[in-house]
Amino acid sequence: MGINNAREINKLKRIDEIKVNSLLKISASRKEIAGILEKAKRLERLPLEDSAKLLSVTDPALLKKIYGVAYYVKNNVYGKRVVLFVPLYISNVCANSCLYCGFSSKNKSAERIKLTFQEITEQTEILLKRGHKRVLIVAGETASSKENIDYYVGAIEAVYRAEYKKNRIRRVNINVAPLSIEDFKKLKEAGIGTYQIFQETYHEETYRKLHVAGTKSDFNNRLDAVDNAFKAGIDDVGIGPLLGLYDYRFEILAMLMHIEYLEKTYGVGPHTISVPRMKPAPGSKYSLNSEYPFTDEEFKKLVSVLRLSVPYSGMIMSTRESAGLRDVLVNLGVSQISAESEVAPGGYENSLKEAFNNNGGQRQFNLNDQRSLNEIVMSLLSQGFIPSFCAACYRKNRTGGNFMDLAKPGKIKRMCNINALITLKEYLEDFAELKVKELGCKFIEEYRRGILSKADAKILDKFLMNVDNGARDDCI
Repeated sequence: MGINNAREINKLKRIDEIKVNSLLKISASRKEIAGILEKAKRLERLPLEDSAKLLSVTDPALLKKIYGVAYYVKNNVYGKRVVLFVPLYISNVCANSCLYCGFSSKNKSAERIKLTFQEITEQTEILLKRGHKRVLIVAGETASSKENIDYYVGAIEAVYRAEYKKNRIRRVNINVAPLSIEDFKKLKEAGIGTYQIFQETYHEETYRKLHVAGTKSDFNNRLDAVDNAFKAGIDDVGIGPLLGLYDYRFEILAMLMHIEYLEKTYGVGPHTISVPRMKPAPGSKYSLNSEYPFTDEEFKKLVSVLRLSVPYSGMIMSTRESAGLRDVLVNLGVSQISAESEVAPGGYENSLKEAFNNNGGQRQFNLNDQRSLNEIVMSLLSQGFIPSFCAACYRKNRTGGNFMDLAKPGKIKRMCNINALITLKEYLEDFAELKVKELGCKFIEEYRRGILSKADAKILDKFLMNVDNGARDDCI
């Protein structure tokens, strides 16, 4: 069998557009929706048909019930913690031409920047001084696969070299182009946490229309990337569509079909799901007006349906969205958010930042939530959430199937909440403004007395005392 035929057959196992389109035509009665929601409350993985029925709901009263169950499920799996991370763009040099992206090779207004390893370390030190502990590396793709992997590995090492007082980056995740299995093994050896890749759109005709040049124009190669990462031993992967390129209902159902394939093939689905929405990008006329816009209310619905459909996968929301919408969505399913992001290489250094503010052609897309890390921590605390800088699962080998074995019986929530409180205490001591520190310390004490068991409160007390005595990066 030729490689192209093998790919076509493999693709059909993952994404069946005919089936997805048939699912888009179904609807459900109130009684059926009530039954699906009862199933979701038991933290059961929903089949595609149930997810499609939930996505078909437009009645405000039924939507309100879906939102309520999504809140219930999120709190029962993850508790009150919301993980904070920051993207670190290291290069906007890219050989691909994607109509919606500011980094497109055809965007002649973009000044191309590829940070040196020393500059990457310096950028990381800036982030450390603000209190960040989790970094997502983002880079464009050159035509040379060897150049790509050597640069990615060197960048990971450069991030881990950075240090500020007692603080270092706890974990590096990475969002880069598809790699060979051998190159994925090099990423794993370099110490990444999650490998993240977006299919952008699961609708093949639309994909081919929007990706007009470069290796990214190969729909199948993009889809193969997650398989290759798993085959290389990377058991934490992150996936997602770029919402707005096609009908969001199709994208969600196709992604859920992809997840079913991963669970069946590798025994575990994605560690994280991202739900970015297309935003205007410098040099991209296409990005200014989406062919498939959807409302914020529909955004709330799709996030809630994902949380009910895949209760044990983390869900990521970027600063593409407004502060107000992000504050709502952390109640409906989002469990990780980026903070004070810049989406251009060198964006965290003042002189470079001034340069790309004067020439917007270096940003990949426009941002909305411009709050500082302190402001976001304050907002989460005010809503009763624990801002978490934890990366304990990576250090304790709680990844892939091991993570799911703890998440499904509800054991991960206890660990997550305690570790979140420990890392919050570290942030309050080292970086927080006075009013944030006062609120955070009060929050920790109230959580300790009112929610934790006596045994867990005793464990937390030990770690909090260690933080007061100068320890950092402790975890259970």
